[in-house]
Amino acid sequence: MEKKETYNEAVEKLRTIVEDIEKGELDVDVLSEKVKEATRLIKLCKEKLFKADEDVKKILEELDT
Repeated sequence: MEKKETYNEAVEKLRTIVEDIEKGELDVDVLSEKVKEATRLIKLCKEKLFKADEDVKKILEELDT
């Protein structure tokens, strides 16, 4: 099973992909793979942010009781 990146690792990989795309030198097949990888990384980041948000809300609710 593939190890999931940390949030910071995923963001760094996304930055690299964006830089590669902005250079405009990618082959179409490589571009397609980069976009697929970027989509996976964005989904991973969204999931991590959502979980962190839920955790913070839970902690704040516990503090209010």
